Amino acid sequence: MDPSILETEPGQKLCTANSGAAENTTMDQSFDARGWLGSLAGETRDVYAKNRRVMSFGEYLALFGENPKQQSRSAAEYLRDVFDHFGHEAVNTPRGEMKRFKLFDCPWDGGRDRLMGQEEVQDLVYRLLSNFAREGRTNRLILLHGPNGSAKSTFIGCVQRAMEHYASLDEGAVYRFNWIFPVQKLVKGGIGFGDRGPEPTPVSDSYAYLDDDLIEAKLVDELKDHPLLLIPRDKRKLLLDDVLAGPLREGFRPARLLADGDLNPRNRMIFEALLNSYRGDLGRVLRHVQVERFFISRRYRVGVATVGPQLAVDASARQLTVGKNLAGLPPAVSALPLFEYQGELVDANRGVVEFADLLKRPLDAFKYLLGTVEDGHVSLDAANLQVDTVFLASSNEGYLSAFKEIPEFQSFKGRMELVRAPYLLDYKIEEQIYQEHLTNAVGGGTRHVAPHVAWVAALWAVLTRMRKPMTEKYGKATADLVGRLSPIEKATLYAGDDLPEGFTSDQIRDLNAEREKVARESDSYPNYEGRSGASPREMKLAIMNAGQSTRFSCFSPFAVLDELEELVKAVSVYDFLKQEPVSGGYHEHRKFVFQVREKLIDRIDHEVRVSMGLVEEQRYLDQFSRYISQVSSWIKGEKVYNPITRKEEPASEEFMSEIEKHLDVGTGSKREEWRRDIISRIGAWSVDHPNRRPDLETLFPRHIQSLREAFFNENKKRIRKLNESLLRYLTEGESALDKDALEDAKQTLSVLKSRFGYCQDCAKDSIVMLVKKRYSGS
Repeated sequence: MDPSILETEPGQKLCTANSGAAENTTMDQSFDARGWLGSLAGETRDVYAKNRRVMSFGEYLALFGENPKQQSRSAAEYLRDVFDHFGHEAVNTPRGEMKRFKLFDCPWDGGRDRLMGQEEVQDLVYRLLSNFAREGRTNRLILLHGPNGSAKSTFIGCVQRAMEHYASLDEGAVYRFNWIFPVQKLVKGGIGFGDRGPEPTPVSDSYAYLDDDLIEAKLVDELKDHPLLLIPRDKRKLLLDDVLAGPLREGFRPARLLADGDLNPRNRMIFEALLNSYRGDLGRVLRHVQVERFFISRRYRVGVATVGPQLAVDASARQLTVGKNLAGLPPAVSALPLFEYQGELVDANRGVVEFADLLKRPLDAFKYLLGTVEDGHVSLDAANLQVDTVFLASSNEGYLSAFKEIPEFQSFKGRMELVRAPYLLDYKIEEQIYQEHLTNAVGGGTRHVAPHVAWVAALWAVLTRMRKPMTEKYGKATADLVGRLSPIEKATLYAGDDLPEGFTSDQIRDLNAEREKVARESDSYPNYEGRSGASPREMKLAIMNAGQSTRFSCFSPFAVLDELEELVKAVSVYDFLKQEPVSGGYHEHRKFVFQVREKLIDRIDHEVRVSMGLVEEQRYLDQFSRYISQVSSWIKGEKVYNPITRKEEPASEEFMSEIEKHLDVGTGSKREEWRRDIISRIGAWSVDHPNRRPDLETLFPRHIQSLREAFFNENKKRIRKLNESLLRYLTEGESALDKDALEDAKQTLSVLKSRFGYCQDCAKDSIVMLVKKRYSGS
């Protein structure tokens, strides 16, 4: 492009404000359009050359020799490399420690539309890809199944977007080839055919770099055949064995299609026609090959494609008609019955094809997949195509259950791998989903979002998914503990939080040890935990509606609770609301709204107490740390330095007993057992975390909370008075309070804003509810 086209009149250039400059600029500053565009053009040329977008066959063969594994990967191996490229990390889930593959965090795109949770699905799919890679081809369709809204499409979308990014990198480069036919003037006797053609030339003497005005015809291969398929099969096998010999062979198998496959029918016909015309001179045939790098693209359906539940077969062939491009083909080629191939399976070759809601299609519409998945062949009326593609599909549980009842299911089962994708059961992960959704719910941030909006929605959604524990699967002692778990306690256990009052430290330890078993106990049942309950889609709609509430000035968690109260009335709309309540409080969805409201009040109460600053948070930790030190010395029979008397003294039984009274430890032998257990837990933690100081707040959150509660219970009247002062300040203004009360109210509000994210309006809403529910009768 000539930069001069950006000039308006001779000597006059475009002016603009360069907002991205390091220093501020104004609209009247001159923008050097010619220089900017010239620089851009130079950068584009450099990137084009660096990416090696186009090359001759000989150059590609040299590239293959430099990195044979990269250039001979199957589609499954390529996709597994995409997983590995972004790395993984260990995460703790209700179902045990698992790998989380970082591609699902979408780091190339700032985390946009990332996948929350579902680490087990990630691991299962990765293992299947590894199996396919070892076989050199994909011979199973991976069917993700689960309830509606369980992120199956999000999972596949992340995979496809990761492939797009990986394909733009050097390590992800993939190539296909085109046929180039030069104009008559370049060769004698009609582009080098027959006896009148020029003498054979080296392979490096290629038409790959000809300018467009020197090209008579160009045929692009929409199936994206691998360039190595141009080498005769027997020689290709020898080449692969030779180049991939030794250490390169360990743990790697080249694509089966490269070892045993062939060109697609159109490319084979053109190849044979050229070979005949050149009397078997392969070098002269390969002059017509232009190897081209292609980039995976969802938008343009290159290497990835999604098939909806339509009724058509997903590939077709159409005979090419004579046009301007084809008119330039030599007679030996133009006389051939050439076909072009279309459809999602063609577009997705050498990549991934997704069959969205596969089982919504009539059975006859995808019977052809039995053969295609098993041997990689797509049978069309005019041709038999061979593809190297990873097949992913999705289905909800209802359609899968119906599919299992048909006689043909066993035939399909042998060609499918079922991967279950249930709803999430950890409300902390579920909260992240809704947190990212909040900005959209309030019109791009035009309304302040109060604290705990996402948490309220997440906790209620997870409670609706809980199943009553199956106590018969445990020993007697554990069965009694597991059977006592209410839905909210079970959700707390899954989230890794400390269980509420009612369980001893030993019982909590036993329950945590059984957490994975509890989470997996219903896996073999059709109605497994996570199959039913509130869908994230339904919850997002409730959040959107709550964001429009006029009852509150801010986007309030109380508005979300109002929406949930309305939602539970729609029994005829949502299947999960039709479940009959069972003992233990399970499936009592309306009751869950009130339980979550109480939990929300607990959180607000804690945040307001902390904001009042009656006792610094560190004091509770210091008290408990001193208690641990005293207990340790008591067990060892050692003395403790007393900073007041400046003497070594025995551990203070009075101090330890005072703390243990707040912790409701008991007396006598129970107290001694308690003390030894505390020190044992710290010792076990230290073994797992050498050279680190014990994190008491993580190890003993309930005990520190008990100390906190004990203090506030002793000061409840004062806390009530401070809450009432704060409420008067928020509703009536400064004139309603005396100087001291006003100062306390302002300080509390300041901390609520800076530390916990409240504004004046949502702080008022929260204090009104707190005083009404907790302090009106104090």
